[in-house]
Amino acid sequence: MPAAVEPTEKSPTPVTDGAASPANARRPIAPRVWGAVALLFGLLTLKEGTAVLFTEAARQEAGHFVPFVLWFNVLAAFAYVAAGPGLWASRPWATRLAMALAATNLLVFAALGVHVALGRPYELRTVAAMTLRSTFWIAASIAARRRSAG
Repeated sequence: MPAAVEPTEKSPTPVTDGAASPANARRPIAPRVWGAVALLFGLLTLKEGTAVLFTEAARQEAGHFVPFVLWFNVLAAFAYVAAGPGLWASRPWATRLAMALAATNLLVFAALGVHVALGRPYELRTVAAMTLRSTFWIAASIAARRRSAG
């Protein structure tokens, strides 16, 4: 534990070596993790989604992709990329964006469920990816909301 330095005329309150001072306090790691993951998630989604949209080889490899899910994910990826730095910096607008992304992912996931229930073709990895996306944005929005409320 750092020893306190005696106050001087210039410094009316005890000072430490700086390790525990509020000015040197580190920001919590969680918002930075959420932000980094959101940004990477968005960039990877853009890369993979646009490849399926615009290249025949990726389209063939994707199998029975569901077009409305693919378009949603590519468009939402721009919001993921935007949300990343905002979550990193604990911005209130990023909390609202994360909540909107959670809600819209759940709506598209529900529509995918209807698509599957109607017996239309799909890939199991689409269900897994939507589960991952929905879970991530629900958790990110809860974490961001707790951070902004606390």
